Amino acid sequence: MERRGGKAIRRWGTAVIASAAVLSVAAPTATAQAAQAASGPSGVSAKGAYLLDNGTNKKLWSRAADTKRPMASTTKLMTAVVVLDTRGVNLAKKVTVKQSYIDYTASVGGSKADLKKGDKLTVKQLLYGLLLPSGCDAAMALADTFGTGDTTAKRTKSFIAQMNKKASALGMTKTHYDTFDGISQGGQNYTTPRDMTKLARHALGNSTLGTVVKSVDTIQKAPAANGRTRTYYWNNTNRLLGSYSGAIGIKTGTGTAPGRCLVFAAKRNGRTVVGVILNAPKRYPDAKKMLDWAFQAQTKVTWRQLPKGTPED
Repeated sequence: MERRGGKAIRRWGTAVIASAAVLSVAAPTATAQAAQAASGPSGVSAKGAYLLDNGTNKKLWSRAADTKRPMASTTKLMTAVVVLDTRGVNLAKKVTVKQSYIDYTASVGGSKADLKKGDKLTVKQLLYGLLLPSGCDAAMALADTFGTGDTTAKRTKSFIAQMNKKASALGMTKTHYDTFDGISQGGQNYTTPRDMTKLARHALGNSTLGTVVKSVDTIQKAPAANGRTRTYYWNNTNRLLGSYSGAIGIKTGTGTAPGRCLVFAAKRNGRTVVGVILNAPKRYPDAKKMLDWAFQAQTKVTWRQLPKGTPED
């Protein structure tokens, strides 16, 4: 009895030890999973990214936050900021479209607002053409209008200098612009996820810009060169809008070297989260993952399809 009892005790003891071993493995695994979820969103494809709580100005998560990368047409966000931060800016000022804007856009193969020579658009209308269809022609029109000098070349060059001055003022220490639209000729148009978030936060502080970038589409009428009225239909290239609940902007960008870029923001329950994605094969799913993580949500999304012929910048 005692010998058999000893065997029973040993078997029972072995079973307990084995169970304890299983528990000792399981507990750290659960802890590791929790730590991973707490550290940031998973499955983000972007090489560079940054996520910011706009209200507190606190970083929520980042990847390669200070690595310089080309930014493509997200450059146009600074173009808009420089215009809107101009002292005494008149948004109703009429700008006549020059052939040079059209020729430039065609020569670089840039996305366009399809402006027509001789049409007279207001500065505010040009901002819609700049930020929704990502018009390089609209970018040049604004740079030519708000730059200084006696030629278009000098005016656009001085405007780019204003962009760099504004970047410095905003503390964007690792950002440089050599273009008003993101199509760089010298390869010196770059930013970092952290820097671009500073710009995005500043931009959202302007009510006009905030209204423009959250527009899914717009219809703008302008006097045409022939004396009639031309109607422009522009769709926003940012597919987060109309797809992700609470999305309020901000700007897309795509290029061979920059890859797919996105500056985005969403607002829920009074809280605004701003994000930046640079060089991302899957920028919209990335943005969704980042925002869902920030809002602690699981958002069901059906991605808005751009109308046929809309450039997917």
